[in-house]
Amino acid sequence: MSVDRVPVCLDVLIVGAGLSGLGAAYYLQKEHPAKSWAMLEARAAVGGTWDLFRYPGVRSDSDLHTFGYAFKPWVHRQAIAGAPDILAYLRQVVAENGMEPKLHLRHKVLGAAWSSADALWTVDVERLDTGVREQMLCRWLFCAAGYYCHDQGHAPRFVGLERFLGLIVHPQHWPEALDWTGKRVLVIGSGATAVTLVPAMAAQAAHVTLLQRTPSYVLSRPSVDVLANLLRKVLPGGWAYAFTRRKNIALSQAIWQLCRKYPRAARRLIRWLNQRALPKGYPVDEHFNPPYPPWEQRLCIAPDGDLFKALSAGKASVVTDQIAHFTAQGVALKSGRVLPADIVVTATGLNLQLLGGMDLCVDGERVDPSRKLAFKGMMLDGVPNFAFAMGYTHASWTLKVGLLCAHFCRLLSHMDQQGHAICRPERPSADMATRPLWDFGAGYVQRALEQLPRQGLDPPWVVGTDYQHDAWLLGQGPVQDPCLRFTGRITAA
Repeated sequence: MSVDRVPVCLDVLIVGAGLSGLGAAYYLQKEHPAKSWAMLEARAAVGGTWDLFRYPGVRSDSDLHTFGYAFKPWVHRQAIAGAPDILAYLRQVVAENGMEPKLHLRHKVLGAAWSSADALWTVDVERLDTGVREQMLCRWLFCAAGYYCHDQGHAPRFVGLERFLGLIVHPQHWPEALDWTGKRVLVIGSGATAVTLVPAMAAQAAHVTLLQRTPSYVLSRPSVDVLANLLRKVLPGGWAYAFTRRKNIALSQAIWQLCRKYPRAARRLIRWLNQRALPKGYPVDEHFNPPYPPWEQRLCIAPDGDLFKALSAGKASVVTDQIAHFTAQGVALKSGRVLPADIVVTATGLNLQLLGGMDLCVDGERVDPSRKLAFKGMMLDGVPNFAFAMGYTHASWTLKVGLLCAHFCRLLSHMDQQGHAICRPERPSADMATRPLWDFGAGYVQRALEQLPRQGLDPPWVVGTDYQHDAWLLGQGPVQDPCLRFTGRITAA
């Protein structure tokens, strides 16, 4: 796709063509059909996460009735779906809404500089197919690049790793031709990726061992939403989808509230469910009883209890211990036990990367995101005409993204009506109290907290976690705010 089809100065430039970017493009087209826009994607295809990850069994851990868009019903029988179906869904969004002419693949944004005098962003772009660097101009920059680095996953240094004679694989860089049939597989990790990999590899492997330093909460959930499939047979598709979506939003919020308000009761309930799903006498407290309260980190989902089934069938096992060092044939643990392996999968997490790694500069001064506050969870104080999309960590990512994109369009409408060219959040005082952007215990978040923007203690500087409240605030609440400064006048490009 050639950049020469992009207008000289765009109204909005969207960075990233994953779930967030495509959602932003849809709402922008729908609410502002006259505005010029383009979407840049560094990868060779749309889909973001779902195009990047190729490891066995890669799937959503949220139901697609809430993980999908409000404007496009999910019609597959499986509510918890694999990457191929999710990618097909996203490609349909592109095709059905005529986005392709404005979608520019293999275009990596390196940085962007704002000029208050011109009320414009100058964006530096590298064409990854040709190596040519170009500049683009836009009035608004919308970052939908997600929150982690696509180039490299988190890879802790293990003692003696070079001694291992087998194959070491990171899920973020899965070899296409890898064959684990009849092999002894050791998966190191305890999060959603590890919980997905173990049952997916167990059917062909000789045995799969999940080695975890700390247990995670794992909850079995049906992969098929029986009620959703029934409703599609008796109601118009849009009605059925809307009802299912509301039902699942309410259910996820109820689970979240239970875990946060009554952590002991939630812990007992999850333990009871795990105990029922595993063989009698299985050491549940050793392998499925984390030292932290439920939802301090994200709950791992086992569709149809696939992990528990693999454990019950003897095709997989869990070991909770710490690595002492690697050997030529496997891993030696601090307990003295040795785990033999032909393939080691290091499902050790992600590296967080804010704003897709691009540098921002405002009137010649570099923006340090760690010194900024998030306004309504979508803008940075002191940075004009810049918005970003961050979804929920405790519910379907897309629920929050949809609200933010719709609010962004309301903000543009307000500026058009008032004739404003510049919008800039400003914190009420330099010494206002702040707290971390995310109240979340995941390792990739904790490792990067000092690099992230922060949030305040009160609205509009709070990153909302309640969908119903956010739906009102971002959907019906006022766009204007004492902390949101509008300046300048719209001029012709």
